Amino acid sequence: MSDYINGPILRPIMPELDSIRGLAILGVLFYHGFYWKIDLTAFPLWQGRILNLASVGRMGVNLFFVLSGFLITGLLLDSCRLPHYYRLFYVRRAKRILPAYVAILGILALLRYPPAFLALSAAFLSNLTPLVGVAIAYPVLWSLAVEEHFYLAWPATVRHLSRAALLTLCTAIILASPILRFISFQTAHDFQFNNYTWNSADGLACGAILAILLRMWKEKRQYLRGLVVACLGTALLLSPFAFMYRESAIGAALQVVPWHALFMGILGAFLLFGTSHLKYLVHIPTLRFLGRISYGLYLVHLLVFDAFDRLVRWHGLSGLALRFCVAATVAIALAWLSREYFEERFLRHHSRVSVTALTTPSS
Repeated sequence: MSDYINGPILRPIMPELDSIRGLAILGVLFYHGFYWKIDLTAFPLWQGRILNLASVGRMGVNLFFVLSGFLITGLLLDSCRLPHYYRLFYVRRAKRILPAYVAILGILALLRYPPAFLALSAAFLSNLTPLVGVAIAYPVLWSLAVEEHFYLAWPATVRHLSRAALLTLCTAIILASPILRFISFQTAHDFQFNNYTWNSADGLACGAILAILLRMWKEKRQYLRGLVVACLGTALLLSPFAFMYRESAIGAALQVVPWHALFMGILGAFLLFGTSHLKYLVHIPTLRFLGRISYGLYLVHLLVFDAFDRLVRWHGLSGLALRFCVAATVAIALAWLSREYFEERFLRHHSRVSVTALTTPSS
């Protein structure tokens, strides 16, 4: 890694993080485009195995969680002594999240999605609907509920705890989440328990740890390099749990852990490259574009895939590829229009506070 530095690691605008958002939303697109609700047995064996690789794309949501934990924690740490701390944070989040979120709920209502699910989703409880016997009718909303619960609890936590205490709390969350998933696996009949907030909090905590350490280390690059290596090594060491034990209780508990370590390492590496003469490797225009529209794209893409399936009968791998190309293109166009001509109206008057943080698909 070069030591030729263009600026500090933490900056008001970090373009490389848009590239990470782009990678995350691409993963989600490929997951829903080539794997989710696709009958792989209808394809020749070799094609089914290739399509099965798209199942990894669901981890794009976990990448969003790690990124969100990093950015939101950093934003809160940098602004916690400012006046109107809570108002600045919640007004900013409301302007970023609510317009598109209310719009998608309105669209789902017009499409006659179950009223009970929509009512719970309006209260950001869509990830918990199975607990009251209501199916998650529009799956992408579950992660936004996790994000909202994070936004409700984390500002006060950051405001009142020291950095050392925050590190201890994040570590406890990372250790407790797999245990909670293990317990949940023993009582649940499927993997929907992974959507519950307490079972998804470790990704956010991983990102938060990186934000805290960078500030405690005063952005020393050698420390960040060491952390990147440690994270990538941990991901490699624990990788069997991500792929080999997925249907067991241990696999259910640990399968996302190596991914979180990998994503911490990727995030740290992007920050290092993004402030070196190699920044062109992580300032990727296409990914940055997708990252900029990732929130709207996340919200709308599944509706577009469903609409294509209702209108077009497709067959075979070529038909599936055509479905992906057409539906993804339409979804990207809709997300761009939403960002430019709808969401941007609410974003123009943001109060900028220290590190700019437009997070996860919910940002």
